[in-house]
Amino acid sequence: MLVHLRRSLILAVICLVFFGFVYAFAGTGVSQLLFKSQADGSLTANGSTLIGQPWNLTKCPGHSLGSCVFQGRPDDLGPYSDTEKNNPSPAGHPGDDPLVLNGVAGESGATNLGPKSAELVKYTKDLVKYWHARGVNPTPDLVTTSGSGYDPDISQQDALVQIPMVAKATGISSSKLRALVVSETHPAQWGFLGAQYIDVLQLNEGLAALK
Repeated sequence: MLVHLRRSLILAVICLVFFGFVYAFAGTGVSQLLFKSQADGSLTANGSTLIGQPWNLTKCPGHSLGSCVFQGRPDDLGPYSDTEKNNPSPAGHPGDDPLVLNGVAGESGATNLGPKSAELVKYTKDLVKYWHARGVNPTPDLVTTSGSGYDPDISQQDALVQIPMVAKATGISSSKLRALVVSETHPAQWGFLGAQYIDVLQLNEGLAALK
């Protein structure tokens, strides 16, 4: 019996050391060596390219908030914004709950509002008005939330329709903004998986360089 216990303890210690420490440190070392940016969270000076941000809160002197930058999907915008406490939904939840500002974490998840939901119709109409007030004819992506609530990407068309708004607020010519959008467009993975996309954080970093 003691022999079996000793063997079990030795095996447990070996597994703990190998799988709990050696394997973990080896994996961390390889990822830092070959994929350092991804392993560190794909961080830039302004945040992570993997997580959408509430660009609608960006201050634009002399113009509406957010009009001087490109904005992403409305996971944290208008009626879906966790910051808009004065406009709660009838269900008691303002919609998607992505990152909350000032370092407070939010929750990932969709609204689960169905296509016949009057609340969803109202929210969509509110967002259409939001964009029209800024001179933008929104695409479907700009008035519908993502499944996760964290989507950092938009399509090229989503960015192109915002050019008049950004050009007016920044004074940058539409041609330069269009060239920026094209340059920041990533192709489908391996040429056939998914579709072209633009990371909004990277697009706005490119915009800041133009300014």
